[in-house]
Amino acid sequence: MDLSKYGNAKYLVRRPVYAEPSFQEENEKKEIVRKTNRERLKNSCSCSGRRVLLVVKSIFPILDWLPKYRWKEWIISDIISGVSTGLVSTLQGLSFALLASVPVGYGLYSAFFPVLVYCFLGTSKHLSIGPFPVVSLMVGGVVLQMAPEEDFRINGTDTSGSEALIDVKAMNEKRVLISGTLCFLIGIIQLILGILQIGFIVRYLGEPLVGGFTTAAAFQVLVSQIKQLLNVPTKNYNGILSIIYTIIDIFKNIAKTNICDLIAGLLSFIVCVIVKEFNERYKHKLRVPIPIEIIVTVVATGISYGAKFEKNFGAGIVKSIPSGFVKPITPDVSMFSEMIGSAFSTGIVAYAVAVSVAKVYGTKNNYPIDGNQEFIANGGSNLIGGIFSCFCSSTALSRTAIQEGTGGKTQLASLVSAIVVLIAIMALGRLLEPLQKSVLAAICIANLKGMFWQIRDVPKLWRENKWDSLIWVFTCIAAIILGLDLGLLAGLVFGLLTVVLRVQFPSCCSLGNVANTDLYKDSKIYKNLYEPDGVKIVRFSSGIFYGNIEGLKNGIKKIVGFDSVRVFTKRTKALRKIHKLIKKGELTTTKNGVITPVGIDNLGYDSQDDPEDPQGPEKDGIQTKEVEIQVDWNSELPVKVSVPKVTIHSIIFDFSQITFLDVVAVKVLKLIFKEFKRIDVDPYIAACDDNMLKKLEDCSFFDDTMKLDVFFLTVHDAVLHVEHTQKYKNGNDPILEKISLMKESKAPFEHLFMDPAYQELHEPDEAMRALAF
Repeated sequence: MDLSKYGNAKYLVRRPVYAEPSFQEENEKKEIVRKTNRERLKNSCSCSGRRVLLVVKSIFPILDWLPKYRWKEWIISDIISGVSTGLVSTLQGLSFALLASVPVGYGLYSAFFPVLVYCFLGTSKHLSIGPFPVVSLMVGGVVLQMAPEEDFRINGTDTSGSEALIDVKAMNEKRVLISGTLCFLIGIIQLILGILQIGFIVRYLGEPLVGGFTTAAAFQVLVSQIKQLLNVPTKNYNGILSIIYTIIDIFKNIAKTNICDLIAGLLSFIVCVIVKEFNERYKHKLRVPIPIEIIVTVVATGISYGAKFEKNFGAGIVKSIPSGFVKPITPDVSMFSEMIGSAFSTGIVAYAVAVSVAKVYGTKNNYPIDGNQEFIANGGSNLIGGIFSCFCSSTALSRTAIQEGTGGKTQLASLVSAIVVLIAIMALGRLLEPLQKSVLAAICIANLKGMFWQIRDVPKLWRENKWDSLIWVFTCIAAIILGLDLGLLAGLVFGLLTVVLRVQFPSCCSLGNVANTDLYKDSKIYKNLYEPDGVKIVRFSSGIFYGNIEGLKNGIKKIVGFDSVRVFTKRTKALRKIHKLIKKGELTTTKNGVITPVGIDNLGYDSQDDPEDPQGPEKDGIQTKEVEIQVDWNSELPVKVSVPKVTIHSIIFDFSQITFLDVVAVKVLKLIFKEFKRIDVDPYIAACDDNMLKKLEDCSFFDDTMKLDVFFLTVHDAVLHVEHTQKYKNGNDPILEKISLMKESKAPFEHLFMDPAYQELHEPDEAMRALAF
């Protein structure tokens, strides 16, 4: 590594070794005075003229940016941008109305009313509010489920599925009422979420999840529009596997394809794709993108009208576009209970798409986006839109790109685009009645290119993060098979499950020292690291809670090379046998209590049967005064018990990356510490955050045996303390286990096993489960 750019800069620090108590003695903590709930309520309810103005401006951002509008510099750009966006909005409104399963004219209303409301409430200067294919398709799913064609068949006719046998007028009225009511309910939900400041909810819709979901939605849009492109009769399916049933129906009836519609749709699709690719490739040279949708629509309408495609070839045309506005409707509140689930999922998707696009262009043009206010803006748009027979609005990426790319500066461009749509509603709508539906379907399919191209992100995600790629693929497949609403829910649950799995198995590694520094790195990754003799340094890289504490314990065992509970159990068993041998006179002790074997070798044999007989008679003549026995557990033992070797005297836990602890984790950590202490391994904690330290205090971690002086500011502080302690420790004896043998005791270890503290330590898993449940 080239360090020349850093120069020869070095630093030398000379300070004492800090444990938490010594550091807190020298550095006094600030006294944090927390506000009472009454004080917080008083502050939040206080009122002043400036505060009222700020609140009003936050609710109506137009009052902030409109007085600062640079009329001479921006007005021309906003007009050009608004006209271009309005033309595209008109055509997309007609196209996406087919996805929503309502008459195409209502797509124009959906491209008009929400825009007006968003101009006053939205915080984005470039977002083009209106129909979005994914959201429109989700609306269409609800509409078809609640108002299927079968409910409007005319009595006394056959059931072949011909359009002539359907009461189209009644069906359309019902579907418009359903879509309007759904839009109104979505608006209520979004407003409530915005008022409650729950804009953070969109954080759980990560980019991989949204990418997989929108790609699946694009596939569903493609299938739904293919039947319009071919003009073949199919049943309307909803729910699980509905897309599969629709595909099967299309192939069953493919022989009934209307050739006129097919040719018109294919030609329109090819022309749109080619010109859109041209616009994308030369966007830096084109002042205004070629409005190919408008051109194709005008040409196709003229040809269809002149050649009388409907009369001569049976082509499916728009037929009727209402001129002017329909009267406001009263949403049917009785439908709320039936559509509440779909309304919530559709509203969240609509908001997530809109706010994501808004943030992209906000970052690009250096202005902030308020997530909660965007909830309110989208909610207000849909609330008003539902009253005027609109279906749920969001944004379309292509429209927003046009609005920003053609020079739009503010939401004034959206007002101009709304005026263009208004002209289409009032005067030009009827001119589009001869337009073939297959042309609208082709335009809709051509706009899906960007969504389908997202599939190229999967290999990249796999290389970067396999979990994210799995979320993408799972959500996409689930949304295709289960439907968009259930698919979104399944993807969200799966995404949260992956988070749980990621923290379920915490990263646990052993650290070594970089020579001549106070740096410690993973010994598996870096070479030439120094590991202090008799010391293990363990680092956790996750929050610790009841779900991953077992993985943490297993990681510790793997690093230190032994199980502290098993070591203690084996040592206790060995001491029992040593005591028996001493009583029988087969072992002797020195005056210092060091045992002297009489020829019994430790063969590493661990018998399943305990040969000790506490009822057996003592050997005559043996004097068993009170004796303190010292056992070197790392040498050969005079009994046939295999005791695991303990090669360390200290273990240091690096808590620098611990983000949170729960009650169960604190309880089990305390047990782990005591398990190490009873086998003469001293545990320490280093780099513990003040918040985590307070959490330990709150959860009663500290007592007579667990004290604050085992906490050190850094790992290096802890290592220096351990080395200093070992250097000046009396003697260099190995780890010793001491026990008193009483002359009259017949079961000298019974008190040990009856001790509640021992039972708690011996069964930490049970203690943890009892606390967790």
